[in-house]
Amino acid sequence: MMRRLVFIVLLIFFSFCNNNLCESDTSPDDKGGWKLLKRSIGISAMHIALLPNDRFIVFDRSIAGSSNISLPGANDHECNVNGDCYAHSIEFSPSTRSVRALTVKTDTFCSSGAISPDGVLVQTGGFNNGDRVVRYFKPCNDSNCDWEEHVNALSTRRWYASNHILPNGKIIIVGGRREFTYEFIPKTSPSDTTLHYLPFLNETRDSLQLENNLYPFLHLAPNGNLFVFANNRSILLDYKANRVVRNYPVMPGGVSRNYPSSGSSVLLPLKLTSGTTTPSPTTNTIEAEVLICGGTPSDSNTKANNGIFVLASNTCGRLVITEENSKWEMEEMPFNRTMGDMVLLPNGDVMIINGASRGTAGWNVARDPVLQPVLYQPNVSKNTSIPRFKVLKPSAIPRLYHSVAYLLSDARILVGGSNPYIHYTFDGLYPTELSLEAFSPPYLSKKSLRPQINFVSPGTRISYKQKFSVGFQLKVEAEGVKVTMVAPPFTTHSVSMSQRLLVLDVGELRRLASGSDYAMDVNAPATEFVAPQGYYRLFVVNGGVPSRAVWVHIS
Repeated sequence: MMRRLVFIVLLIFFSFCNNNLCESDTSPDDKGGWKLLKRSIGISAMHIALLPNDRFIVFDRSIAGSSNISLPGANDHECNVNGDCYAHSIEFSPSTRSVRALTVKTDTFCSSGAISPDGVLVQTGGFNNGDRVVRYFKPCNDSNCDWEEHVNALSTRRWYASNHILPNGKIIIVGGRREFTYEFIPKTSPSDTTLHYLPFLNETRDSLQLENNLYPFLHLAPNGNLFVFANNRSILLDYKANRVVRNYPVMPGGVSRNYPSSGSSVLLPLKLTSGTTTPSPTTNTIEAEVLICGGTPSDSNTKANNGIFVLASNTCGRLVITEENSKWEMEEMPFNRTMGDMVLLPNGDVMIINGASRGTAGWNVARDPVLQPVLYQPNVSKNTSIPRFKVLKPSAIPRLYHSVAYLLSDARILVGGSNPYIHYTFDGLYPTELSLEAFSPPYLSKKSLRPQINFVSPGTRISYKQKFSVGFQLKVEAEGVKVTMVAPPFTTHSVSMSQRLLVLDVGELRRLASGSDYAMDVNAPATEFVAPQGYYRLFVVNGGVPSRAVWVHIS
């Protein structure tokens, strides 16, 4: 009887580990640590977004052929309109590691998206029958929500376009392959087909066949204008008037930074203080600085398609876009990298992760995976002996073309995807990857410093300029406590659209009745130019170590 019981327990254990991966996890230290969350989610993660119910929506292209997960009702032959019984989108819950198959009917290949102010994933474009589609996914806490698709809802085809949430709650969609315009959603009416021509998108192409300016980098400046970077050039766009306000210097280095050369970009944390004037479209009282890293020489994709894999760039550039006579400040990463993802961490640092050191984005045209994440510390001065870049613990899994990285609410980084083949291929040089990993940055090794949020008062729905309180618990004495808000981006192809981190203005730290309980008054951002309305994750950071997030909504 006892032997039978032991056998059953072992069977359950190994079954659980097969689905959730109990092997080869490493506890974080000063080099970080990896944990394999799920052996297979059934699809390769090409696109990803996190909704306010803390569940991820993940999807591949919908014409990839067979995936490893079936649609609900597939056994009853209730497949989608294309006769495809396989799911190409899933919902993933980090807390339970559960996967739910979703139905997407049109082709989402190389599409774009954003989270609307009411927490809905608004997803646009793609390929073939999907290039003018707008898709919506409304979060729910049961299994009844799925994709809603609206065909011909865009004014033109959008393939390799970029999106950004705007201060008024609308979403701007910029560019795409051979598309030199931008448009807004939602439309003012069903008959609205307005397009705004942007010559900059045509001027920054290297050639008709090799653009090197797809998936342009977009960042909302604190005055409400839009920073647009394509290839190696950038502008500040007044999108309402369709007017280029500024032309910035060409980024040095002779390197293309956008798809398929595929560098990556972030807007460095915006630091808000009570002394700053309320920003407006004519003032720049909050400093905004852009960081762009990686990419390849402009002819690298052509050479890679002919079997010559050129070394990617190891350069990064910083540009203060609010400065009158701004110039690029260049520096070098420890590794050459293309197809890297850059993730803003709650403490203001930047994680550079995924990618390859040779070749470009595209079907099987990259070599030499870069397995080591790199931590970039933007507040470290270049004039000190402390390096801005820190090489961290490597993964065992190459993450190349069509891989993603995303900040989890527990301050780890979710890493998934990689499929450099047209169809799922598990015996190739770099096999199709269906797994999800979590990387713990070094700060999670300092457990004693980690805060725990107890309350947000008067509630998690806050208004502009509002003063609210955050209560939290510490196991040790407070050490340089700050409060940050992180917007949920839409991530694909090394581009995290609408990624944004705000360092909030805070009052004095108060110790409450219990010796380990503290509270701080916090000033909400002043305007929607700084913090577009919608959902954010709020973190308390103590000694550089972030808490688990609490979702808040600002309007």
